[in-house]
Amino acid sequence: MRKRLNNLKWLLPIYFLAASVGTLLLGVGGWFYLSTHMESPGAGLWVEYLILILLIAPVVGYFVARSYQRKVDALQLSIKQVAKGNLGERLDVLPGDLFGGIYQDFNTMVSSLESRLRLLQQEGSADVMRNMQSSQDAVLEERRRLARDLHDTVSQQLFAIHMSASSLPKLLEINPEGARMVVEQLVTMSHHAQRQMRSLIAQLRPLELEEQTLEEALGKWFPDYCNQNGLKGRLEIALPEELPDAIEYQLFLIIQEGMANVVKHARASRVSLVLYEAGSQYVLQIEDDGIGFEPNMEKRSSYGLATMRERAERLGGDAEIRSKPGAGTAVHIHIPKFVEAESGEEA
Repeated sequence: MRKRLNNLKWLLPIYFLAASVGTLLLGVGGWFYLSTHMESPGAGLWVEYLILILLIAPVVGYFVARSYQRKVDALQLSIKQVAKGNLGERLDVLPGDLFGGIYQDFNTMVSSLESRLRLLQQEGSADVMRNMQSSQDAVLEERRRLARDLHDTVSQQLFAIHMSASSLPKLLEINPEGARMVVEQLVTMSHHAQRQMRSLIAQLRPLELEEQTLEEALGKWFPDYCNQNGLKGRLEIALPEELPDAIEYQLFLIIQEGMANVVKHARASRVSLVLYEAGSQYVLQIEDDGIGFEPNMEKRSSYGLATMRERAERLGGDAEIRSKPGAGTAVHIHIPKFVEAESGEEA
């Protein structure tokens, strides 16, 4: 019987029946009272009393509906929070509450989703760290190759330039014409060395995150990047604690990709980069005042945006891209933040 009373299809008819019985009793009681205590109640008094009786049912219905609407609104708000990536959202389950079963099922569903996304993020993080190790090995090998190239080319040429320049003072006294030829050779060798040095520098791989946090790396990289590309940049980072290495690495790659898109396609003069922690997720925002684009053209027009979304999804997150022609572009990245389980607690 108690389970039936906690079921909406039984509870609403019971409320309706109770309101009807209460209205009927009030009507009969009022009629009896007016008939016995008043000799000749006027028609106006009967009409006022009848209106009062008729208003009881709507008032009761309004308060009952408002109570249910609040519970539905709370459920809808929590669903929106989960849809935005805030997987720490839970609903309070009160004993005997009509919506208790629905709330409990919602909490169970979100907990299951959080566990699966946690596993996805752990797998993605492990994959990212493996790729980082492979990249570091490749960088070390690249450094060794660059060291050999520097020794075999630029270093030897600089030594030859130094020897030729050292002989110039005496050669000017003995053979001015020969000194002029040596000067021409020095110019040629210096140009050749300069071209080779530029080629080697272009091959160097960026290592901005080496022995630095993401906040420290962005504090140096972002202003320099904006200055080099004629952008007025705003950087705002609000992180109460350091991010996991894999998330830092992916976010930095996403930021590099996003800023490259701004430079290549946006024709913007201002760009804003904001990174903060909100509840149980990390939020990255990159916004510019450029030319924007039609949202339905995104998949065909920008490989970079697709790459950013894939990097976010690799860590269980998502990417929201808003743009409109002439109104700039905003990229919002949401990465779930999972709290490590206590020892002995079930995953």
